[in-house]
Amino acid sequence: MLTIVATPIGNLKDITFRALEILQETEGIICEDSRRTSILLNHYQIKKPFLVLNDYNESRMIPKIVNLLKVGQNLCLVSDAGTPLISDPGYKLVRTCLEENIQVDSLPGPSSPLTALTLSGLPPDKFFFLGYLPEKPGHRLELLKKLPRINETLNTTFIVFAAPHKLVKILEDLSQVLGDIEVVLASELTKIHQSVKKQSISKWLEEFKKRPPKGEFILLFNLS
Repeated sequence: MLTIVATPIGNLKDITFRALEILQETEGIICEDSRRTSILLNHYQIKKPFLVLNDYNESRMIPKIVNLLKVGQNLCLVSDAGTPLISDPGYKLVRTCLEENIQVDSLPGPSSPLTALTLSGLPPDKFFFLGYLPEKPGHRLELLKKLPRINETLNTTFIVFAAPHKLVKILEDLSQVLGDIEVVLASELTKIHQSVKKQSISKWLEEFKKRPPKGEFILLFNLS
């Protein structure tokens, strides 16, 4: 059996009793980065073998993992932080397991997009998760140009993952396409220096000229 286990997005205390129980009982843990996962396991004194699965080794690792599951091993799939598969590797493994009639279960737990949404003050009843925007500037702009049409059909809050070295360019592209709208930036969620702040794109850009962004960000905005 394969069990998908959500892990803390920052504060190591944000893990369920059930998740700890499953991690203690599993025969192996499938993760993206064993160094990151080790921080959590060491904190709770759990020692298990790792199976590293990422975008670069999926074709080689998935058959190996599926074979272990077929012979009766119980394995857990975790991400570096939060709920697995959400802009993280693992989807193809789950799909293959379902095709091979291998039982899959998922334990609820932390998710940074939902945490940011509930703290943002933006309408949470309908939201559109965009994940990471396209790498190529042209593709990114084309996607952003579609958002007003989407919002006309369904008034929604948009949620984007943004790496620190790309955040300024994403904000500039947003301003170019949508104007100087107000956006919420959330970072360091559940940690000591948690920040969730809303202001215009121009003010964010002015701020980042003085203090370059650090850490991963979640960007949220509503066009209504």
